[in-house]
Amino acid sequence: MTGRRRSSPRLFPHAPAVASAVACTAVIASLLSGCGSLPGASEDSGEKDPVTVMTWAPEGTKATNMPGMPAMAQAYARWVNSRGGIRGHHLRVLTCNERNDSVSAAQCAQRAVDRGAVAVVGSYSQFGRSFMSPLEVKGVPFIGGYGASDEEFESPLSYPVNGGQASLLAGNGRQLARDCNRVALVRPDTIQGDQMPSLLNSGLESGSRHPAKDIKAPEDGTDYSTEVNRALDGVGADPLVYGTSEAGGKAAGSCVTASLGDHTDTFFDSFRRLQEDSPRVRVASVLGSVGQSLVNRTGGRSGPLEGADITGWYPAAGDSRWEPMRKVIKDFAFNDNRIDLADQGAQTTWIAYTVLRSLIEELDDEGIEDITPHALQTALDRGDRAVDTGGLTPKLRWREDDMLAVQDFPRIVNGTVTYQVVRDGELVAAQHGFVNVTKTLERRRPDS
Repeated sequence: MTGRRRSSPRLFPHAPAVASAVACTAVIASLLSGCGSLPGASEDSGEKDPVTVMTWAPEGTKATNMPGMPAMAQAYARWVNSRGGIRGHHLRVLTCNERNDSVSAAQCAQRAVDRGAVAVVGSYSQFGRSFMSPLEVKGVPFIGGYGASDEEFESPLSYPVNGGQASLLAGNGRQLARDCNRVALVRPDTIQGDQMPSLLNSGLESGSRHPAKDIKAPEDGTDYSTEVNRALDGVGADPLVYGTSEAGGKAAGSCVTASLGDHTDTFFDSFRRLQEDSPRVRVASVLGSVGQSLVNRTGGRSGPLEGADITGWYPAAGDSRWEPMRKVIKDFAFNDNRIDLADQGAQTTWIAYTVLRSLIEELDDEGIEDITPHALQTALDRGDRAVDTGGLTPKLRWREDDMLAVQDFPRIVNGTVTYQVVRDGELVAAQHGFVNVTKTLERRRPDS
């Protein structure tokens, strides 16, 4: 990958405060995952060995948080266990707070290994170098991570369900290329942020547009007025030429896209205040940085995100294909407000557990009752059956022939995105079906 690399952190297995916190979280999660059995559920859940997995994500940090991922994993476990487990295997879900910290990420992975997890499923971490090493040592597969780290698209033990940041940014560039002559990208001044310009530019270039102005911003900023002004200047939004938005002025063909994770709302708060004195420009982002909750918080149809172009991995949250997930949240999340159906983290976790369930069913059909990391890895690599996710992604499999020829992302098997738009304050599909950005990624110039 391009951009700066952090050196691999040294593990501190005897850090008592973090370790005990992780252990407590894991034990509580394990207990929770077992409750929720319904009357009339199958009695065969005790006939086979339980399957233990882990889901981790950062919670309560100053940067990006993904509390909906472990919460969705726990709700999924309650659901399948109420039905007798997965082919009789009770599902135990351990959770861990990754804390947006490399040491904690490594400790979460080591905890998964120590507690006998057969896979890590549907998790989020930027610190792939820290968490993949403990998993690789013991051969524990990483299934359906969020796609926030390089190693998720490099390690032979990683099985991504989406194209990660790469496909989102390339897709957002293609989406913007239809209407934008000048684009500014506001992105975090981090290792992951350093990759974003070339990815967005690959999409812009596919539409014969010039590269975007690269506006670096602090990942945990509390005010982005400076970055807003730089972005507006970068796309030529001059009030002396076009007038102000307050007076109805528009800078046609000028677009600003922002991808700052949880702090994207802070950016658009600054943008709303400063936009009045500048001509109106088109705005954009990617799902994960922008969602329906942010659209609502920023004013809905009267807010700065009205008309915004948004790129995601999956169908819009209102699509009927999400109905099974919606029902599980309603019946088994117990009003857990960490879970938002429209959150791509929760959606990715649902899809990742769909993959896990399909694998266990496949092994059961083959007469294999001992669900081990090696058995799962073998089934994933062999790819005898493509995993059907109910239309939320193309069918998935991870054979060597299924890997896309994308430089720096050799583990990508799903190079599709969806185009959405904020219309009347609602995130809806901008067009039907998936958009395949594989060719765009293959043509990407990493140093562009």
